[in-house]
Amino acid sequence: MTNRLADQMTEIKQIDLHTHSFFSDGELLPSEFCRRAVVMGYGALAITDHADASNLETVLDKLVRFSKEQAQYFPLTFIPGVELTHCPPDSIAALVRRARRLGAAIVNVHGETPVEPTAPGSNRAAVECPGVDILVHPGFITEEEARLAAENDTYLEISARKGHSLTNGHVAQVARAAGAKLVVNTDTHAPSDMIDQAFARKVAAGAGLTSEEVEAATVVHSQELVQRALLRMGVLRQA
Repeated sequence: MTNRLADQMTEIKQIDLHTHSFFSDGELLPSEFCRRAVVMGYGALAITDHADASNLETVLDKLVRFSKEQAQYFPLTFIPGVELTHCPPDSIAALVRRARRLGAAIVNVHGETPVEPTAPGSNRAAVECPGVDILVHPGFITEEEARLAAENDTYLEISARKGHSLTNGHVAQVARAAGAKLVVNTDTHAPSDMIDQAFARKVAAGAGLTSEEVEAATVVHSQELVQRALLRMGVLRQA
């Protein structure tokens, strides 16, 4: 199993680390999601369903079970995760720790996107917590917050999703100034939200990234996060 996943990592065309199944508000079963991802040329997929204190166990029980019992039948790397969504900022650190104990290999936090009433302070709470992998659609994130993200190895998202993408240019500019890492994701809820690697690169370029930064945001940083997740899952060993 380890060798198969290692082989896939060298052939990855598209990686998406922010998506939703119908265990929250998406439209697809994990199996259908994986099948569609394989057909579109994905090499790795994280399902990160919306969660808070009320459903964290339920969501992760289902996704971890799928990861262990069925994901191996699809020729891609599947990662069980969560997106902590509209959680009070003071609760985020404890929920991150809880999600890890329950088997979340990727933990995203719902950022202060300009199109939803996310609580002020959510960005700050996320980037101050070393266990957060990605602050997704972080809106008008400040340079200080981006510096904290860089210090805690939290990646900032460039979003392909309508609405959330409105501040991609700002996120890119602030991340560059602060030395924070960027990653392109889709926030897929429906099959029509899925994109291929070529379109992911267009999203990154549209945010104002250089060709080198596009490569980092669509390939290099995504691969780093996948490797991190696989270490947590016990699939890979630390070198």
